[in-house]
Amino acid sequence: MEITTTEYNRCDVVKMTGRVDTYSAPKLQEVMDGLIEAKRHNIVFDMADVDFLSSKGLWVLTETQKKCKKQNQGKLVLAHTNEKIRGSFDLVGMGGYFEIYDDVTSAVGSF
Repeated sequence: MEITTTEYNRCDVVKMTGRVDTYSAPKLQEVMDGLIEAKRHNIVFDMADVDFLSSKGLWVLTETQKKCKKQNQGKLVLAHTNEKIRGSFDLVGMGGYFEIYDDVTSAVGSF
């Protein structure tokens, strides 16, 4: 598992490789919370190299979205989300909770 962040003028891109599961989700949460504490509320989560998202990972994304949207400060958007993970969002009724883009360029451009 590797997590990297790239800062742009209007947003930050967080890229993770591997699985977002019980063991890696706390590290992802730490990175996301660090951005929010730094007043960086517009976040793109690049999931191109994420092959699994557990319920704990979904919880981290949901909590991050809530924190970003608090008082209309920003939002979390997803990029490169594979069909299996998109299906999981739909299965738990979260399909419309996140804006999902096919690529990072479109996601960054949404801000």
